[in-house]
Amino acid sequence: MRIGQSIDIHQLVEGRPLILGGVHIPYEKGLKGHSDADVLLHAIIEAIIGAMGEGDIGKHFPDTDPQYKGISSMILLEKTYEMMVNHHYKIGNVDAIIMTEQPKMAPHITAMRENIAQTLHTDVNNINIKATRGEKMGFVGRGEGIVSQAVVLLENA
Repeated sequence: MRIGQSIDIHQLVEGRPLILGGVHIPYEKGLKGHSDADVLLHAIIEAIIGAMGEGDIGKHFPDTDPQYKGISSMILLEKTYEMMVNHHYKIGNVDAIIMTEQPKMAPHITAMRENIAQTLHTDVNNINIKATRGEKMGFVGRGEGIVSQAVVLLENA
């Protein structure tokens, strides 16, 4: 059994789609990044990589590599799942949080959980996602960016 944790932060900008947990969320801004900038999946991916003792997301999916330009983070999660299986692990559980002032996450959390569970070949009850606001404080509260944190428990397969 191994535990990994991670945090990811991306800036909100005009002209980009907002994608979290593989779900396109209608909003006037999206997240800036080399890939689709899915901050939730990036935190989960890096927590899995960390639990395996394999470094960080940048080691495996560098933002300097053109093959990852604009890539769906769901594909990166699939590749991370394959790495996890090759290391003889399976998901015990994932607990993640999204910190954003807007938009509201509640209507989208079920779809996020289902996407992640399907990609990680685990029961949806093993995936928990919460959301909180910045209460008008800091860059999250001012609507400048979104933060996500994740903790992952891996079990021997």
